[in-house]
Amino acid sequence: MQKGKVYIVGAGPGDIGLLTVKGLKCLKKAEVVVYDFHLNAQVLNYINHDAEFIYAGKRGGQHDMTQDEINRTLVEKAKTGKIICRLKGGDPFVFGRGGEEAEALVKEGIEFEVVPGVSSAIAAPAYAGIPLTHRQYSSSLAIVPGYEDVTKKESSIDWAKLATGVGTIVFLMTVKNISQVCRRLIENGRSPETPVAVVRWGTRADQTTLVGNLGNIPDLVKENEIKPPAVMVVGEVVKLREALKWFEKKPLFGQRILITREHTTSLEMLEDLGAEIIEFHTIKIVPPEDWTEMDKAIDKIESYNWLILTSGNGVKYFFQRLFERERDIRDLKGIKICAVGSKTAAAINKFGIKVDLVPEEFNAEGLISAIVQKCKSAEGKNNNTSELLHSGASALRGTKFLLARAEAAREILPEKIRELGGEIDVVTAYRAVKPETHGKRLKRFLKQGKITIATFTSAATFNNYMEIMGEDALVFLKDVAIAVIGPVTAKAVEKAGLKVSIMPKEATLEAMVNDIINWATKDKV
Repeated sequence: MQKGKVYIVGAGPGDIGLLTVKGLKCLKKAEVVVYDFHLNAQVLNYINHDAEFIYAGKRGGQHDMTQDEINRTLVEKAKTGKIICRLKGGDPFVFGRGGEEAEALVKEGIEFEVVPGVSSAIAAPAYAGIPLTHRQYSSSLAIVPGYEDVTKKESSIDWAKLATGVGTIVFLMTVKNISQVCRRLIENGRSPETPVAVVRWGTRADQTTLVGNLGNIPDLVKENEIKPPAVMVVGEVVKLREALKWFEKKPLFGQRILITREHTTSLEMLEDLGAEIIEFHTIKIVPPEDWTEMDKAIDKIESYNWLILTSGNGVKYFFQRLFERERDIRDLKGIKICAVGSKTAAAINKFGIKVDLVPEEFNAEGLISAIVQKCKSAEGKNNNTSELLHSGASALRGTKFLLARAEAAREILPEKIRELGGEIDVVTAYRAVKPETHGKRLKRFLKQGKITIATFTSAATFNNYMEIMGEDALVFLKDVAIAVIGPVTAKAVEKAGLKVSIMPKEATLEAMVNDIINWATKDKV
C-alpha cells in the first residue's frame, strides 16, 4: 500500500499575513486538511476546494476530536496515499502537541515534515507593543503553559526558580488559572508591582490588551470579562507598551470587512490600515457556456469601428478567446478601444494596446455621451453633445460597435447606440455565477458579531449571499454597515429591507475602498 505524506504546519496566531511561505505551499497541495479552532479560517481559502476538510476543534478544553483520534486520522489518511496538511494554530512544537503527532507518524513509518509557525507567545506581545527582550529591561525569556493545576503537589514548574530567575515570563492558556499563577509568583519572590499585560486574540481585529500588575491583574481580567484565548506577559518590558503599541493605533483597527468577490490589490489598502479582510466569495467568474456569438464577432473583427470593454474580466476573456481563434492584436488595427474605468484601461494596456476613450462617468449614459463626442470630434464637428443625445439625431449612423461584457448585463447602452443610428453586437465574454460553497464558517463569524462592514460589488453578489445564508441572511446583517458599488446593487440591498451605509459616487472598487476608509475613520479625525 502506497503511503502518503503529512505536513505538520503552524498557521500562526491569527493574522493571515503571518502564515509562512512554505506553510502556504503545503496548504495549496494538500488533499486532506485537519485543522484546529485557534487559527484564522481564512487560510482555508487558499486550499483546493476538492480537498477534504476535517475539523479537529480543540478550544478551551472542548475537543471535537481527542488527540488519539487526531493521530489515528493522520495515519489512516496517509495510508491511502494522500498528502495531508495538519494545520495548527501558532507553532506546532510550542505547546501544540505536534511532537506527539510526529511520534505517531514515525511509529507507522509515515513520511512527514514540520513547518514552524509564528507562536502567539511571540506574536501577541509584539502586536501589543511589548518586546519580550530588551537590553534595559530583560535579557531572558521563559514560555510557560498556564493551564496546569497549580494547586497539585507535584508541579512540572519550578516556581521558585521561575519567579525570580527569568526576566520576562509568557504564560499561554492561563486566563482560568490567572489568580493562582499570580499568587504562586508572588509567594516565590516576584514583586506584586511587577507589570503584567494580558493580550486576548493577539494579531486579530478584535485584539484586546489589558495592563496591570501581578497584584491586580486577576481582578482586572474578571472586571473586563477577558476570556480565552489570551497570552499573559509578566515583566518590566510591559512598561514599553504605551510607547511602542502600533497595531491598535492603525486607523481601521477593529474593523472586519466581508468581501464577497475575489481579492484584488485594491483591497490591500484596507489591510495596510489595520482592517481584517474576511473573504467569502458569493460570485465566481467563469467563461460563457457557448462561445458561438463571440467567435462570430472575432471572425469579422475588422468590420467594427469600436470595441467596448467594461471590466478587467471582459478584457481577460476577450483576449483569451481572440488568441484561441488564432488572431492577434494586429487584427485590431484601426479599431478604436473604449475602456470603462481606469483599471479596465490598465488591463488593456498590458497587451500593448492604447485605449482611445475612458469616459469620466462609469454608467451607460456617460459612456454614450463620451462616444458621441469622440465621434463628432473625429469628424471635425463641434455639435452640442446634449442636443445630439436628445434630438433623435443619427449621431452614430454608420458606426459599428462590439461590446464584450458580462452575461445578462443592462441593455441601456446597446439600446441607446441603436437609437442614435449605430450598429452594435453584444457578446458574452464571461458569466458571474454562484459558487458551489457553504456558508458555515461565515455564519459563525456573523452570528458572533465578528463582521463590522459587508461589501457587495453587484446585485448578484448580494442576491447570492442571501441564497447561501438562507433564512438568517437578514438577521446577520442587521447591525453591520453595508457598502455597495452602484445604485443597482443598492436597490437590491434596500429591497431586502436593509440600509446601505456606504456607496461611492464613482462605481469602482477603488472608490468604495476610499469611502470605507472615510466612513470608518470619520470619528477618529
